[in-house]
Amino acid sequence: MKAVRYLLIAIVAVILLAVVAIAIAMAVINPNDYKPQIEQAVEKQTNLDLVLEGDIGWSFIPLGLELNNVQANLEGDRFVALEQLVAQIDFWSLIAMAPQVDTFVLSGLDANLEVNEQGQGNWTRIMPEPAEGEQPKTAEAEEEKPADTTAEEGSSEPLNFNVNNVEISDAQVHYTDKSTGQSVTLDNFTVTASEITLGSEFPLDISFRVETAKPQFEVDGSISARLAANEALNEFAVSGLSAVFDMNGEPFGGQSVTAELGGSAVANLENETATLSGFTASLANLSMTTDLEVKGFGDRPALNGKLNINEFSLKELLSNLGQPAVETSDPEALKALAFSTNIGGPAGKVELSDLTLKLDDTTFKGSGSYNLANTGVVFRLQGDKLNADRYLPPKAEGEAESEEKAAQETGSGDAGQQTAATQDTPESDLLPLDTLRTLLLDIDFGLAELIVSNLTIKEITASTTAEKGLIKVDEFSGKLYEGGFGAQVTLDARSDNPKWKIGSKVSNVQTLPLLTDLAEVDMLSGGANLNVDVTTSGNRISVLRENADGQINFNLAEGQFRKMNLTRMACQGIALVNQESLTTSDWGAATPFNDMRGTLQINGNTLKNTDLVAALAGMKLEGDGTIDLKQSTMDYEAGLRIVGEIHRDEACRVTEYVENVVIPVECRGNFAEDPAGLCSFDGSRFRDTLKTIAANAAKAKAKEEVDKAKAKAKEKVEEKLQEKLGDKLKGLFN
Repeated sequence: MKAVRYLLIAIVAVILLAVVAIAIAMAVINPNDYKPQIEQAVEKQTNLDLVLEGDIGWSFIPLGLELNNVQANLEGDRFVALEQLVAQIDFWSLIAMAPQVDTFVLSGLDANLEVNEQGQGNWTRIMPEPAEGEQPKTAEAEEEKPADTTAEEGSSEPLNFNVNNVEISDAQVHYTDKSTGQSVTLDNFTVTASEITLGSEFPLDISFRVETAKPQFEVDGSISARLAANEALNEFAVSGLSAVFDMNGEPFGGQSVTAELGGSAVANLENETATLSGFTASLANLSMTTDLEVKGFGDRPALNGKLNINEFSLKELLSNLGQPAVETSDPEALKALAFSTNIGGPAGKVELSDLTLKLDDTTFKGSGSYNLANTGVVFRLQGDKLNADRYLPPKAEGEAESEEKAAQETGSGDAGQQTAATQDTPESDLLPLDTLRTLLLDIDFGLAELIVSNLTIKEITASTTAEKGLIKVDEFSGKLYEGGFGAQVTLDARSDNPKWKIGSKVSNVQTLPLLTDLAEVDMLSGGANLNVDVTTSGNRISVLRENADGQINFNLAEGQFRKMNLTRMACQGIALVNQESLTTSDWGAATPFNDMRGTLQINGNTLKNTDLVAALAGMKLEGDGTIDLKQSTMDYEAGLRIVGEIHRDEACRVTEYVENVVIPVECRGNFAEDPAGLCSFDGSRFRDTLKTIAANAAKAKAKEEVDKAKAKAKEKVEEKLQEKLGDKLKGLFN
């Protein structure tokens, strides 16, 4: 026991002697006397020119070092400067083998980082080039060094680390890239923290200012939070986060914008889990809140939580961010947007449920998912009522008149010039084929009511799939003006010449309200029925039209030609034949028909119809002609075949001369400019009709004369026969 006691006394004596020796050395030795040696040592080992202008001081309890007014120059330019550095370690914590930093103060740091025109940073030139023949150390050489087994053995022990106070103030870093002209400045950088102990929370406050030259941009930031880390340094926590960033500059059109972050977060690196609690983020008038759990930091994370974007005005947001305004025909549009959803799903898949998207007066609800492995997207979305016309750009004052004037000019000699100008404009591709080939989609979309181009469409259902460049619209249907429609579209974009197949069926859609709402055209009414079967190929509008091939079968039941009285046209022709004048003045402004049907053959930009048939009162409409979609022109000849009485006007009576005769009608011109004035009585063709009528009349007249001659001859024969028989009868009775 005495030996142990003497050993302990000896150890304490050695420690006391060491403490006394250090205290005497620190009291006797002045570190400022060694400035020249320190400067020379740095200059010998590096390319830096060290200048120690201020005092160097040290203290015993706490054990510390203080540097003042230090500067290092590189190639004649100041590289880094420091006003003050204070580093103090609690002496007794060293004795207890639990080092505790008492104070760390860094003040007035000024660093200059520069990249020259060749793209080389000045910090890469701090160390001198290796002497000729001297080989720098390689990674292999480092690996040959024996491992520090002592460090490895001790690595399992938790780190006992404590810092009483950290202060960094007035630090600044200047970065300049002469090869790009970019410069970045970090200044007013301040950090304060205290009572930093592993396993316990400690406060942290940071503030800074950053400025860039390209683009011109400034941000003043402040961050306040309480941080915590466990002794194994594999679990970290942030609570009470409050971060504010005031930004301005070119990205925001010179406007000042504020962004804020808040909430709490926990991350465990060993378990690969992270949690956001009450996390908020805002930018100008846009704000988001979320609670989110993440399991797995690799390629297959599993998420669980909620996300909510509070209602905001997009127009106000763009204004706050200094961005161009979005002008809409309805000034109140884009002023109430919101989004919320639950987030979940298995590992590697993000699933959204109870999804709600609000766009002004429209609400969409549904669900969706995103597969991280194959980027597959699945969405199911159902909306109530959307007026898309609200979001169209408003027409400028006088725009309607300008459009009308332009249309008139197009119909004149300027049309060729405008067509040439349009052709001179380079046409771009319609679809990004490379992007389409990467899509993996399965989307179902529904909308109770849609107003677009002033059309009202109800009960819209759409189903779309896409995989490796093959996009299919398996269903696109809805109800439209007392009827319905359905369509299927296939786009094969697996080649650079994509192929399209379009099929559509329209049933009993009333054309009058449709055309009136769509184009303010009220010249046709009736229940439209269409069957469309068209194929084409290409990725530009002009090419698609040129390659179009297929047909459209159409039928219009119980309709009217409005602002077009075909009966009057036919009666004008009949009156000419009867060599009389029409006395009726009120003909009406429409021509009713029971049924009109035909087929449009599609060959590129040309639609050809040869079998138009329509049943009118006492007439049968027949047609044959073409429509040029490229020129928006029609060249169509129709005929009104007289099959019965068509009007009460005496001059329009149907005689045997005109029965089954065709009264010609022509429809020629630009249907985009004057659809109501396209069709008129065809006088040139009516001359041929008159010849036919005259021939019929001549034949009828000749037949009548022959019949009269026959009747006269018969009458004379009968008279002579009666005379002869009468004389004989008289003699017989006498």
